[in-house]
Amino acid sequence: MKSRTSTVGFPRLSKICLALTEAMVTAMDNKLTKIPDVGIFKKLLVFDVSFNEITSLQGLSKTSSTIKELYSKNEVTNMEEIDHLHELQILELGSNRLRVMEKLQNFTKLQELWLGRNRIKVINLCGLSCIKKISLQSNRLTSMIGLEECNALEEIYLSHNGIAKMEGLSKLVNLRVLDVSSNKLTSVDDIQNLTRLEDLWHNDNRIESLEDIAEGVSGSREKLTTIYLENNPCRSLLTTMLP
Repeated sequence: MKSRTSTVGFPRLSKICLALTEAMVTAMDNKLTKIPDVGIFKKLLVFDVSFNEITSLQGLSKTSSTIKELYSKNEVTNMEEIDHLHELQILELGSNRLRVMEKLQNFTKLQELWLGRNRIKVINLCGLSCIKKISLQSNRLTSMIGLEECNALEEIYLSHNGIAKMEGLSKLVNLRVLDVSSNKLTSVDDIQNLTRLEDLWHNDNRIESLEDIAEGVSGSREKLTTIYLENNPCRSLLTTMLP
């Protein structure tokens, strides 16, 4: 398969990579202020406009519906003009200014959703149950509610929020990685059924009891390989118990 690199018609784009059966347009770090028109690429698979100065997704409606991966780390405030992207598998809208999760219901093939470093207060997957990886790190969440029906989830990243209770997790039986570090959690709850859990990131919380942790991970002892507990009250207790 041959491939070529070109910037014809797009003098400010960093790279346009085309192949005979697939296409990737990368326009990273070009000081763009709006979504470039890439409508000429009828079989576009990957579209990356990250690290620009884009404040709106307006213009995405002109892109091919074949896109499987969309990346836009900018200053976007709304999820718009994305409804037609039915083939989307990876959506990266981290490091923007989003306040609401919306218009996701058409993404029935979505595998990964990355929305870290935004201003989101409530989790809303719009009925999707296909997502395997989700990141909502560094938002304004105070609750985990909203994940409970997404049974396909394998990795969840919710660090650096204001979550005070672990809930809505018991049905997520495929979960392997759970990162709830840097929140306001005082106990380990609702993960006893997660027999496939391998990594639990629980550092920088308010966990006081080691017994509470032992009970919480009782169902995943065969698979669990890592628990991070730094900067919890129970950490000092553990230190005093060691010889």
